[in-house]
Amino acid sequence: MKKINEIKEILLQENVSEQFLTELELDERSGVKKLLSSYYKKLNNEKILKKEYEKRTEYEKKCYNLGCKYICGIDEVGRGPLAGPVVAAAVILKKDSYFPGLTDSKKLSKQKREELYKKIISEALAYSIVEVDNIEIEKYNIYNATKIAMERAIRKLSIKPDFLLIDAMPLNIENIKSYSIIKGDEKSVSIAAASVIAKVHRDTIMENYAKKYPYYDFENNMGYGTKKHLEGLQKHGICEIHRKDFEPIKTMIKKGG
Repeated sequence: MKKINEIKEILLQENVSEQFLTELELDERSGVKKLLSSYYKKLNNEKILKKEYEKRTEYEKKCYNLGCKYICGIDEVGRGPLAGPVVAAAVILKKDSYFPGLTDSKKLSKQKREELYKKIISEALAYSIVEVDNIEIEKYNIYNATKIAMERAIRKLSIKPDFLLIDAMPLNIENIKSYSIIKGDEKSVSIAAASVIAKVHRDTIMENYAKKYPYYDFENNMGYGTKKHLEGLQKHGICEIHRKDFEPIKTMIKKGG
């Protein structure tokens, strides 16, 4: 009879035989019953994740059925903050890719985003990241700056896409078909992958800026207008990465901040 710790190690393996599971079901020890219950719960969670992931591949499957080979997901982060760049990412995933739990980056924990980020960039066929800073945002306005970031990200890819799946923003890239999806980061794995890459990249930028400009709590708010950020603006005025055409930055400038 195997010890509890030995059983635990076996259940952590990727493939567990049906015969072994049957033997465990006949084992009357309470510790074994708990391990078996946890194992079945884990299997059920994995099935749920797989099913959710499959639902988010419907747009990609339609593209593959049209004969497309390289399907690119595009998303951006940073349209709303008062400071920092807008960041766009473009990602071409392998046809058989599987990233359990992948969805809109805003719905994921920091740890999960970073885990997925590493996995996506190591397994993707191609990916690119583009930053458009506050100077260009002021020059073109945030809507156009976002489009510019996305277009640059697409052109920066090492593989030319056959089809573009874009989160909300309509783009017109010459010789590449595209489809804009509202809440695309929740409905397409390719867009969700781009969302995660862009979010992790931009968060890292803002965490680094927090060391240079410690007054605004950038490491926690990522440039959004939180209470601590606004208090920092009141006390110290704006810094070089603030977007001067955004409220309440305009107000600060008028007051001489």
